[in-house]
Amino acid sequence: GEKLPSERLLAEQFGVSRNSVREALQRLALENVIEIKRGGGSIVKGGREEIHAMLAEKTVFEKEHLIFEMLEVRRALEVEAASLAAQRATAEDLRKISEALKAMDVPIKEVDKGVRADVDFHMRIVEASGNSILIHLAQTLMEQIEKTIYATRKNRFTDERRYSETLLEHKNIYLAIASGDRELAKSRMEDHITEVRKELSERILLS
Repeated sequence: GEKLPSERLLAEQFGVSRNSVREALQRLALENVIEIKRGGGSIVKGGREEIHAMLAEKTVFEKEHLIFEMLEVRRALEVEAASLAAQRATAEDLRKISEALKAMDVPIKEVDKGVRADVDFHMRIVEASGNSILIHLAQTLMEQIEKTIYATRKNRFTDERRYSETLLEHKNIYLAIASGDRELAKSRMEDHITEVRKELSERILLS
């Protein structure tokens, strides 16, 4: 219900042209987030939750390059989480990671189960890091992380041989954490995300 600042003020605030602001407002109006009233400015229509849901839906998959950006975020977050988990994981943490790993071993056609288990595996590692800020970040980004994992698994498993290789990558990450080897856990998580990125790049290049 709040009124947005004028196009002139928005342009000044963001350091862009008024045309850019106008185009952005028109797009938000098409998304039913705002209502543009002739001579009366722009009014916010959706509530916080509705706007957040709309952004979450579009953030990762509107353009392919955003998938790569999300992989960069995951690399920054999960490589450090794996390193910390190797130092701090309790027996209960390791049990949860192991259970998620076992749950990933489902038939390749059971896409949703595989994705949920994959997300759970990575989230359990972040939780095992014991770093409350990393955990909060991962929870905040969970929906985007899940969508990224769904997209990358879909890409990887066009070749069925990659299914067993992916399971092995996750198993090796778990074993490195369980052994308490910080550098190895870090390296294996880094290798896993790098491999996902490489395969995605190859698919786009060949498509």
